[in-house]
Amino acid sequence: MNRQTLTVAVVGATGVVGRTMIQILNEREFPVGELRLLASGRSAGRTVYVDGQNLEIGEALPAAFDGVDIALFSVGADVSKELAPAAVARGATVIDNSSAWRMDPNVPLVVSQVNPDDLEGHPGIVANPNCSTMQLAPVLMALRDTVGLERVIVDTYQSVSGTGADALAELEGQIRAHVSGEPKTAIVYPHPIAFNALPEIDAFLPNGYTKEEWKVVNENRKILSLPDLRISCTAVRIPVFVSHSEAVHVETREPITPERARELFAAVPGVVVQDDPSVHDYPLATEAAGRDEIFVGRIRRDVSIQDERGLAFWVVSDNLRKGAATNAVELAEVLRARGWVKSASARGARPYRDASVAEATA
Repeated sequence: MNRQTLTVAVVGATGVVGRTMIQILNEREFPVGELRLLASGRSAGRTVYVDGQNLEIGEALPAAFDGVDIALFSVGADVSKELAPAAVARGATVIDNSSAWRMDPNVPLVVSQVNPDDLEGHPGIVANPNCSTMQLAPVLMALRDTVGLERVIVDTYQSVSGTGADALAELEGQIRAHVSGEPKTAIVYPHPIAFNALPEIDAFLPNGYTKEEWKVVNENRKILSLPDLRISCTAVRIPVFVSHSEAVHVETREPITPERARELFAAVPGVVVQDDPSVHDYPLATEAAGRDEIFVGRIRRDVSIQDERGLAFWVVSDNLRKGAATNAVELAEVLRARGWVKSASARGARPYRDASVAEATA
């Protein structure tokens, strides 16, 4: 398996995350034999320029997955619930970026450097965590494995790219309107996002939290295998184009110094400690954008917690890359390297016969 190329489908290929998935497949030189780009019927027939050639977008229908080995999904939860099982039935292994499968007890929810072993025995669907969870879990893992976790408070400051292309355009349009002295129009969000901070991401739940905040709570518990972890979140949308930032306060079970925490964080693959306030050196959203690392800084004691069991720190990462697309491709790499993806053709799946896509990818 490791010597073979794979047929890879990207579902939602015209979206912000879908396009980033395509980019990262190329950057990481994933062994793609055929790249099949799929989207809704509205986008079918459009072309996307990939690695020197124009590929035509096919419609994301069940038959489009015949012959697919790995399908990277970046679509809404409702679409994923309908389409992912159909893809699996045709022999594909689905890595899904929506919230549809994350809390299903039979579906592994995986961050590549935290719990890759959970991929073994997957039922055909693997869940990619929420972007805010993604950048937090590797840092919490370092503390869990050494001094234990008692309580976590995280406030997220999330960029508009997490909502999609329409939100990016809305922020830019509101900035232009502000400069020209015109009224700011809000369509994507309930209020203008430019020069603002909106403590509302996704729908409110009866307990007063939003769905986004509850994802951070439950997903971290599942990934870290800490079902009783005391964790709370406030999620805020801010006028930043790319990269999410998080202010984190942790109560550990055993004492820990900031110096030791820096060592632990730096030892996690993909985590970079950037922490020298004397020269104004700390993680910034603008500098994290376009990179795959998780940046941690402002590491200090939380003086509200006794016995040196408290830490406060700042975490920043590109939500489109590590927060979504890069982790999905990393999971595909693990599945392939460990032999946990079987060839679709070996499972008897019929070859895909959409001539337009077949010709475009030849």
